[in-house]
Amino acid sequence: MVNDTQVLNNGYPMPSIGLGVYKITDEDMENVVNTAIETGYRAFDTAYFYGNEVALGKALQNSGVDREDLFITSKLWNDYQGYDNTIEYFNQSLENLGLDYIDLFLIHWPCEKDGLYIESYKALEKLYEEGKIKAIGVCNFKKHHLEKLMKETEVVPQVNQIELHPYFNQEDVQAFCDDHDIKVTAWMPLMRNRGLLDDPTIVDIAKRYDKTPAQIVLRWHLAHNRMIIPKSKTPERIEENFDILDFNLELTDVAEIDSLNKGARQGKDPDEVSIGDLK
Repeated sequence: MVNDTQVLNNGYPMPSIGLGVYKITDEDMENVVNTAIETGYRAFDTAYFYGNEVALGKALQNSGVDREDLFITSKLWNDYQGYDNTIEYFNQSLENLGLDYIDLFLIHWPCEKDGLYIESYKALEKLYEEGKIKAIGVCNFKKHHLEKLMKETEVVPQVNQIELHPYFNQEDVQAFCDDHDIKVTAWMPLMRNRGLLDDPTIVDIAKRYDKTPAQIVLRWHLAHNRMIIPKSKTPERIEENFDILDFNLELTDVAEIDSLNKGARQGKDPDEVSIGDLK
């Protein structure tokens, strides 16, 4: 059995596999959450920007799973950076989700040109000290963002959530995070199936393991000690994406998938994102 839990640098446990709920509508949320819970998911990743924190919170409350068995991640949207705004909108997310605390709260993008991510993170440190957040971190931070953050703040981020898949493996960011005990969570871990799952190398490896190409890619992430948050509302896909804990990839297969890197970023370059850019 592959270990399905990571321990963050503050000792807090986080499931390796979570369900991303980006673009999951309020109408679909309860069915999606119920399917995920029945499959074995206990981690759910949302954000203020997604507009579905309320629906996720209600679905989880109705699921019957004890709060302490769930791991909930949400994120501070760009438009609300700044010390006071961060505290205000964290509290709004907390209210939306119907929770007393959030397991992991992240700054969604650095928005470096606006110069607010340091004070935003200092607000997260305060909320962390108060116990309202069990772990804090960032999203879409490059090495230079992390270096600046760590020089000017006290708490080393527990997590950096970044776009990462075999065609864009961010080796430099991964190495920096590994060196500083910052866990990496991969968003878009399957590249939203923009041709990745038809790659001949991945298809060939999948046949040899009697697994699907998606399962091979997700298992590759776990082989690098990353967390993953694949998104789906399709029951079969939700189940498929979780059913990866009963096998290991050979090191040669991991290396072969590593070699597929093309530097093919699909989302925005974090250096080019400013407050108000993304709606």
